[in-house]
Amino acid sequence: MNRTEQSRALRPIAHIQTDFPTKFGVPRQSGLANDLLATVIFEPEYRDENALRGIEAYSHLWLIWEFSENLREGWSPTVRPPRLGGNAAMGVFATRSPFRPNPIGLSCVKLVSVERTAQCGAVLRVSGADCVDGTPIYDIKPYLPYADSHPEATGGFTDALKAHILKVEFPAALQNAFTSEQLAGLIQALSQDPRPGYRRNDERPFGFLYAGRDVRFTVSGDTLTVLSCEKVSNQRGEKT
Repeated sequence: MNRTEQSRALRPIAHIQTDFPTKFGVPRQSGLANDLLATVIFEPEYRDENALRGIEAYSHLWLIWEFSENLREGWSPTVRPPRLGGNAAMGVFATRSPFRPNPIGLSCVKLVSVERTAQCGAVLRVSGADCVDGTPIYDIKPYLPYADSHPEATGGFTDALKAHILKVEFPAALQNAFTSEQLAGLIQALSQDPRPGYRRNDERPFGFLYAGRDVRFTVSGDTLTVLSCEKVSNQRGEKT
């Protein structure tokens, strides 16, 4: 077997801990909800603090991870991006669709802190992640402004789309179900309109799991109203 035929199996170096046990509700891109906090927990064999030496000098990091909720055999050369309402086909490599030949995701997150824990060693507290709880992480690299920032860049079909930001009405009595940090992140996630693009005119109740709660809401026009935040007993969303 020559070098071009060789392949090396990737092994997760860490996983991310977030308040989203399922895909629905997770921001569609990293950095859209910067108040959402998450924790990167390294696998035991990678809990050597020497591997993090110097990381605290960076403000942002790249996370390379697996679309572990979208594993499937085969692939399609075209996909239908939700931001286009699911009606227009685009080349898979011209989108950030999770349905790819290799299920690899890339996120830019803000490094909030490096914390030392007795159980898991050093962990990274980050904000702005767009990952489901437990997502495997394959690598972490520093974000370099001089190389990674391109203000002149064009955004393809997304340039013609307006940001769809909703006003969130969240009754004070329901807000007590969350910590102040969880609440701030939740409101940002809700403001992004979690509904699928093809259901943007649907005013029926929607819901997703967040921080152990089943958050139910409706959207009318440009206003999202939170209806309830019932506690659930497990990842499947069963009520307690």
